[in-house]
Amino acid sequence: MVRHWGRSRARSTGPPGAVRPRGASRALPEGGPGPRRDAGERRRSAAALWPVLRRRSVAGQVFLLQVVVVLVLVAAAVVALVLQARHDSTQEARHRSLAVAGTFAEAPGTLAALRGPDPTAVLQPRAEAAREATGVDFIVVMATDGTRYTHPLPDRIGKKFVGTIEPALAGEPVTEEIEGTIGRLVQAVVPIREPDGTVVGLVSAGITTERVGGAADRQLPLVLTAAGVGLAVATAGTALVSRRLLRQTRGLGPREMTRMYEHHDAVLHSVREGVLILDGDGALLLANDEARRLLDLPDDAEGRHVRELGLDPATAELLASGRVATDEVRLVKDRLLAINQRPTDLTGGPAGSVATLRDSTELRALSGRAEMARERLDMLYAAGVGIGTSLDVTRTAQELTELAVPRFADFVTVDLFDAVLAGEQPEAGLELRRTGFGGIRDDAPLYPVGRRIRFVPSSPQARSLRSGQAILEPRLNDAAGWQAQDLERTAQVLEYGIHSLITAPLRAGSLTLGLANFWRSRKPEPFDAEDLALAEELVARAAVSIDNARRYTREHTMAVTLQRSLLPRSLPEQNALDVAYRYLPAQAGVGGDWFDVLPLSGARVALVVGDVVGHGLHAAATMGRLRTAVHNFTALDLAPDELLTLLDEMVARIDQHEAEEGGSAPVTGATCLYTIYDPVSRRCAIARAGHPPPALVLPDGRVEFPEVPAGPPLGLGGLPFETADLELAEGTRLVLYTDGLVEDRARDIDVGLGLLREALERAGPLPEDTCRTVVDARLPARPGDDIALIVARTRALGADRVAAWDVPADPAAVADVRSSVTRRLAEWGLDELAFTTELILSELVTNAIRYGGSPIRVRVLRDRALICEVFDGSSTAPHLRYAGMTDEGGRGLFLVAQLAERWGTRYLPTGKVIWAEQPLP
Repeated sequence: MVRHWGRSRARSTGPPGAVRPRGASRALPEGGPGPRRDAGERRRSAAALWPVLRRRSVAGQVFLLQVVVVLVLVAAAVVALVLQARHDSTQEARHRSLAVAGTFAEAPGTLAALRGPDPTAVLQPRAEAAREATGVDFIVVMATDGTRYTHPLPDRIGKKFVGTIEPALAGEPVTEEIEGTIGRLVQAVVPIREPDGTVVGLVSAGITTERVGGAADRQLPLVLTAAGVGLAVATAGTALVSRRLLRQTRGLGPREMTRMYEHHDAVLHSVREGVLILDGDGALLLANDEARRLLDLPDDAEGRHVRELGLDPATAELLASGRVATDEVRLVKDRLLAINQRPTDLTGGPAGSVATLRDSTELRALSGRAEMARERLDMLYAAGVGIGTSLDVTRTAQELTELAVPRFADFVTVDLFDAVLAGEQPEAGLELRRTGFGGIRDDAPLYPVGRRIRFVPSSPQARSLRSGQAILEPRLNDAAGWQAQDLERTAQVLEYGIHSLITAPLRAGSLTLGLANFWRSRKPEPFDAEDLALAEELVARAAVSIDNARRYTREHTMAVTLQRSLLPRSLPEQNALDVAYRYLPAQAGVGGDWFDVLPLSGARVALVVGDVVGHGLHAAATMGRLRTAVHNFTALDLAPDELLTLLDEMVARIDQHEAEEGGSAPVTGATCLYTIYDPVSRRCAIARAGHPPPALVLPDGRVEFPEVPAGPPLGLGGLPFETADLELAEGTRLVLYTDGLVEDRARDIDVGLGLLREALERAGPLPEDTCRTVVDARLPARPGDDIALIVARTRALGADRVAAWDVPADPAAVADVRSSVTRRLAEWGLDELAFTTELILSELVTNAIRYGGSPIRVRVLRDRALICEVFDGSSTAPHLRYAGMTDEGGRGLFLVAQLAERWGTRYLPTGKVIWAEQPLP
């Protein structure tokens, strides 16, 4: 098979395809030596084939040549496969024989058998078993002199081994190919060593290459079949390609193709449009005469890279890129060329591009005007995108100056009414404030930013404000009305080189917000009517953005004013807590976070923080309603869970009412935390409605987040609120906050609580230091939500300031109470209050004995005021009434209300407390 394919390849190989004169032939010698006879045969075959090829078309010649090439490639592939299979068989035989021999030599018992009296009896069955298991043809164990101990043929045992054993005796394995009695084989010899390295025997394993290479020989028919199929497929593909080439060449032969090329070449160089053909690397392959003339190409241009031809960089880069271009205008020396370019590989052609050049110098003026129009359209588009990116009036005015300089004007100034800066509607007038300035230089002698300017009636700015139209002053040297504004400054402006002005009013609907002034200095030509139209369009777009910013400023100012009016302006005086706080509004707008410190009866203090989700007027108004409700509910002296329940019901009613009226959005997302601290018992009662838990900083610096049951947010209803009761050591800092401190879009609340713990652990002991440390550590650069923070350090009302007595349910005990109170007031140095205190306690204790229930207890506290409390086990509420002239009773509570500064009732789970406060002298 190999020789057959080799002969086919020799027959298919022909002489080079040089064209010979018709009728010319070359006689080849007959006979001769073998090699020369083969060469002669090949030459005769080529000579016989050449007339056949000449009579065929280009497509037919290509078909025959491709079939021959495919046959040669298939033959070469089969030969390479056979040779590779033989080489692989030999290598595999070497590796397998060496591995089997080495393994048997190192096997347990081989060395011991050689030392025994009869090595053959022990090693022969082992060698045969190993031979059958490994698939080798023999395993021979021999002595160092080559005498065999084992062999597949027992009659060969005891005879000398045939092969090379000297390297193995020296301790090195040896592999060799020999022609044995069973055919050509590969055998390996390895030594058997004592532990000290002495060679005491040899093991040889051998295998025939036919046994190893049999698989490759069995696969050869399959390979030949696949090669035949490949030849058929390749022949079919070649036929298809030839048919396509036949269609493309229209069956033309070489001579016809030559004539066609000559015709095309003549047409290429006669057209009055430049043609360039470049390869994929940007090298010039062909340029017609017109292209050489238009680009002034050198004679040796073809074959050189386009960047080396002396063209301007922009044109050279376009041609070298090979990208698609349609009528791109390039100024090449003194010609304006329209360049069209298309890549040649779009439909499977060779890599490269074809470019055509057309002289359009007469379109230069029109192209300049089109370019100017395009730049102005780009500027208007940039104005729509770049002006009004923020809702800040000053920033929006500055964006107009940044856009117009230097694309339209050398200097731009924006003047606005002060009312616009404050968010209000401007009133007619001629006094404005310079808000924006931009220029190519910073030393222009124009009015600076922040300067209040009152324009004289003759100035173009004043005339523009009165008429509402843009005004053009092409030459400021001749503008007497403008120069009358400020003779000294206008002279400096003219000396600086500013020579032309356009001033246009910033109008939004019927409102005139201010003026925009465009100044020209560097360009010698003055502004014209087209520039005036462009300035009006720019100013119109900027005016809409400035008016939007003005409206936002007004609404934001109103919301901030409302919010600040609803937040506490100062903290009430009380002795139970040292309080510090921070309130940080959001960067984006007004939110609904709030807090309060509310003194209660019995020297107690209530702390409350709340949060209404959202921003703007609605959030601020809702926050005010909730804060007012908390103030009112606090007057009832309720427990934290009861107060949140009433607040929840109120929010639900608000939502229901607004839903029925179709008003503003409901108060969804409102949270609240309410706590009451008693300095006498040092107990702290806390309840929360969907709010983050408080933090405690103990006197030793440890930070804890106590377990406070989390109720639902306000307005949801359905679930009760629970109160957590804590006992706090004196000096403990109670930290209340809103979620803006510990949570945002980029940070989970668990991460925020961990960072808050770290900040509290390193904060100082004073509440003010704690606030400062927490805010510095936790405040984001641009907070997206309000942050309210309260830090309250607890105090304890010492036992020396508290007096308490149990009172039996006997009217005679009232006298004892008066005596005890008088003595305690004397100890406190409050003798001045003894009389009124005796009257107050007499009335309260008498009412408790008469109308209340046991037990009855009296407590007097000395704080900022003198507080008298009477506890009884009845929950009946006392009522203040005015007794008639003939009534014998009913004046007790009226007398208490007249003598005390404040009085009231608070309810406990086991009764009530009636209290009264008197100011200290």
